Amino acid sequence: MRIHLALAGTAMALFLTLASAEDTHVALIKDVTGSVTVLRAGTSMPAAAGTQLEKSDELVSAAGATAGIVFRDGTLFTLGSGSDVMIKDFLFDPVQARYAFSVYLARGSAIYSSGKIGKVSPDSVIVSTPKAVIGVRGTRFLVTATD
Repeated sequence: MRIHLALAGTAMALFLTLASAEDTHVALIKDVTGSVTVLRAGTSMPAAAGTQLEKSDELVSAAGATAGIVFRDGTLFTLGSGSDVMIKDFLFDPVQARYAFSVYLARGSAIYSSGKIGKVSPDSVIVSTPKAVIGVRGTRFLVTATD
């Protein structure tokens, strides 16, 4: 009986480790209006509510389209019309106090609203554009990037 419990405990720990290792999403698309595309590893797919986003994903919105994105730490990011943004880095590990949030807005506009990373480690948040890098010190801002 004791061996079975030990094996069951080991199997459960292994399952949880594998499940968390496979769970690579960093954000979730909350809502989409118009045509928004997710580019991932050379493939493209239409964005829809519930789509999970990963590091290195790029989102492109057509004219008149928008997307609401919620990151795992509660950060809200609204992608505006005619925009192109890449999720460069995201790490939310409060147990180890390790944080990273980095996006690159190549063109268009976005509204950023801080989640836990922006509140507990604002130096870990970077929003870049072709002409500027924004270090977050507040909790909400609008950014516009032009070519």
